[in-house]
Amino acid sequence: MAVPDFQSFFKPLLDIASDGSEHSVHEARDQIAQMMGISEVDRAEKLASGIQTKFDNRIGWAKSYFVQARVLESTRRGYFKITDRGRELHREGLQRIDVAVLNRFPEFVEFHTAERASTEGNQPEVAHGVATPEETLQEAYQGIRSQLASDLIERVRANSPQFFERLVVELMVAMGYGGSIEDAGQAIGRTGDEGVDGIIKEDRLGLDVIYIQAKRWEGTVGRLEIQQFVGALHGKRAKKGVFITTGRFSDDAKTYVETIDPKVILIDYKALANYMIDFNLGVTPASTYEIKRIDSDFFAEE
Repeated sequence: MAVPDFQSFFKPLLDIASDGSEHSVHEARDQIAQMMGISEVDRAEKLASGIQTKFDNRIGWAKSYFVQARVLESTRRGYFKITDRGRELHREGLQRIDVAVLNRFPEFVEFHTAERASTEGNQPEVAHGVATPEETLQEAYQGIRSQLASDLIERVRANSPQFFERLVVELMVAMGYGGSIEDAGQAIGRTGDEGVDGIIKEDRLGLDVIYIQAKRWEGTVGRLEIQQFVGALHGKRAKKGVFITTGRFSDDAKTYVETIDPKVILIDYKALANYMIDFNLGVTPASTYEIKRIDSDFFAEE
């Protein structure tokens, strides 16, 4: 089963706390996973950021909502305990507890109203508790990034072949290949060999080289084109090649490069756009938002 929305963790979290003892969030995660039959595979699913698991994030926000509603109290870092209000809520024997239930508490209403205002214009599921704030932020970021990638490729395709050659040079240098722009620029588009557009140093010392072919296409690059490139590599006794296109590669072409020697890397329009974003080619920052957390060391007393 997939990881449930974080409201689904409200009831089991309250059940765990109902004994009146202090519990750790770590302990609660294990118990809830067992209670709800959440597998290790599902527990390991990461958020888009790759920093935290979706399961841990949603448990953390369930606990945070309960603390805001004064149903639980944080006794110390990573620990919680039920409050008198929480005991009263548990005695009601509700089959499900969600945001609508917590809205009966004025402290939570104040908190949640501010949260809804901060997410206005984003996905509506945030206000209804389906996605956590981190998930919403990451989904919005991925949406913006996907649109940016699409716009980048359109601009690249609209420019000249000479521009594309220059872009390939700058990308390879930005990724750590080719030494300087001057050195790399002299290599691209100079060989005249069939199936090879250029040669670039693998490292600054030039201990090894990488052969490159760059195709400013909108269609599909098939196996035949890759075979021609590989044939040119064999003619140079080359061990490494990169084939970059503004189009896409056929499944047959992708399968082919997995079974051959030399090693050939395929970079299609999606990968090209993402590399451009990652290495700041053709893009510039528009806005920066810092997500901050508590610095526990600041509050530690000797």
